[in-house]
Amino acid sequence: MRLPGGGATAHVDRFARELLPPPELWPVFDYSADHLSHYPDRINAAVELLDKAVADGFGPKPVFHFHTGGDGGGTWTYAQLLETAERIARVLVEDFGLVPGNRVLMRSGNTPMVAACWLAVLKAGGICVMSMSLLRAKELSYIVAKAQVRIALCEQSLAEEMELTRAQAPDLAHVAYFSPMGDGSAELDRRLGAQPAGFANVATAADDVALITFTSGTTGNPKGAMHFHRDILAVCDCWPRSYTIDADEIVVGSPSFAFTYGLAAFLTYPLRYRATAVLVSRPTPELILEAIQRYRCTSLYAVPTSFHAMLQIIGRYDVSSLRKCSSAGEHLKPKLYEDWLRATGLKLVNGIGMTEMLTHFICQPPDVAKPGATGRPVDGYSACILDDDDNPLPPGQRGRLAVRGPTGCRYLDDEARQSAFVKNGWNVTGDIMEQDEDGWFWYVDRADDMIISSGYNISAQEVERVILDHPQVFECAVVGVPDEARGNIVRACIVLTDPSRASEVLAEDIQAFVKAAIAPYKYPRDIKFMEVLPKTQTGKVQRFRLRQI
Repeated sequence: MRLPGGGATAHVDRFARELLPPPELWPVFDYSADHLSHYPDRINAAVELLDKAVADGFGPKPVFHFHTGGDGGGTWTYAQLLETAERIARVLVEDFGLVPGNRVLMRSGNTPMVAACWLAVLKAGGICVMSMSLLRAKELSYIVAKAQVRIALCEQSLAEEMELTRAQAPDLAHVAYFSPMGDGSAELDRRLGAQPAGFANVATAADDVALITFTSGTTGNPKGAMHFHRDILAVCDCWPRSYTIDADEIVVGSPSFAFTYGLAAFLTYPLRYRATAVLVSRPTPELILEAIQRYRCTSLYAVPTSFHAMLQIIGRYDVSSLRKCSSAGEHLKPKLYEDWLRATGLKLVNGIGMTEMLTHFICQPPDVAKPGATGRPVDGYSACILDDDDNPLPPGQRGRLAVRGPTGCRYLDDEARQSAFVKNGWNVTGDIMEQDEDGWFWYVDRADDMIISSGYNISAQEVERVILDHPQVFECAVVGVPDEARGNIVRACIVLTDPSRASEVLAEDIQAFVKAAIAPYKYPRDIKFMEVLPKTQTGKVQRFRLRQI
């Protein structure tokens, strides 16, 4: 089967194309479904998502409401988003010298301006590198170096860590700051204001790299997952076919644009289906519920932790406008499903996606036929369960989840991890699941040391390395342990150089030490001081025993 693309690349800077994994290490890509067979060889995803929406008459329609609480924020139309994206694209090319294929780092909460930046980079033929606003300079510097980023666009309130990153990244030639609504108070706002509207979009190939999204790995250093222009459209045309996203919808929720779940929920899906998204400045339960009430939102996207938190105060708000609720990012527990149904009358639609696949590949149908199950493969994807020798297992047996479809894993310059993730053409996700006789998939656990807490992927080894830098720590092992509210929390089991110093004060000091070094969401919420770590005869830490403490 011939895939869309394969023609001449539009990228002048061929860094990303040359650091794709060898084709023999790629998974199988399947575009055989009727709804995936129409893509041409040249696609610019921003043009498909935005320019064509305006051309189709949606220019005056609200595309984003920005909600900061109370009466704060504002609204952008599709036409305003297009004009802003075009002006930013001009700044990137004319002021900063961007050429097609250059990588651009973006750092912000969910704001209209960062959405415009994302679209502008694609329009100019660049490659978007989104990063979470919570990351510290140490983590950002690795991403900048790994992706050889020259240009960074950052929300002005996040300047401190960005400036620390700039000091550590000599090749980062341009850093421009913007305000959430582009109100003229920041450098990029003023630069785009000096540019005329209109931009000559770059005619990128369907298989030109559009995104590099960094995800935590069990060895600590993030992995750069690479996605093409055609991949962005493919995921828009797969999961929403069953979940149904309509032009009259107003969507809201918790995940950040830096998560592919949030990028899809609040940017690519709404644009593809000409809907409206409410971008919440800080995704607290109060602000999300307030936004639902104020804007009469119809769809809510969140991680289970966020749904759990909203349940505690949902009675204070009018959420009667909601029609659908989607849960992803971590496993949805049956009790939360039942509690949400009881409180709202709405069924939480469970699903699973991951950065390497870009978004959902298994999901429940909207009527949630089997509560507790993860669901069935999304239209366009196929999945199976593999044993330890990479052979498919029959129904009823637990093993590793494997999936393939129109998207899949392509790590930036990392053949070892690519080989570990892709087996016989399948993307092996690291999830342990079981498939029943009816073809439904049921989540069991994670197969690696990745800890998923409140929807965040946390590398146990990364946290361990930071804790071991603390002057009082001799040895450390980090594991995830179940938590009702967060799904899992990080537990650090620590042997001190002087065991007599174990105390609550020292535990708090170690937690603060971690928060200061890496993103605060990675810190160990549970610390156990031990005289010795349990180990096997070969010296390996028995992590299962640490989870049982």
